[in-house]
Amino acid sequence: MRSFVVAMAVSALAVAGSAEAKGCLKGAVVGGVAGHFANHHALLGAAAGCAIGHHLAHKHEVERRRAAEQAARPH
Repeated sequence: MRSFVVAMAVSALAVAGSAEAKGCLKGAVVGGVAGHFANHHALLGAAAGCAIGHHLAHKHEVERRRAAEQAARPH
């Protein structure tokens, strides 16, 4: 039941701020599942997963932009 509540809360947050939450939802789900199996710390796992997922999404976005800029530069 607790994991269902966590999933619903994360979903609501993701819908409310989808422009800023890239990677958060996926990370929160994975972190929540991992936290649930690690001594029932689903909320802590979801929070950490959200932070890590957001960080990785931002990192990939920066890498994608750099690659696009390099491809657009004349040689």
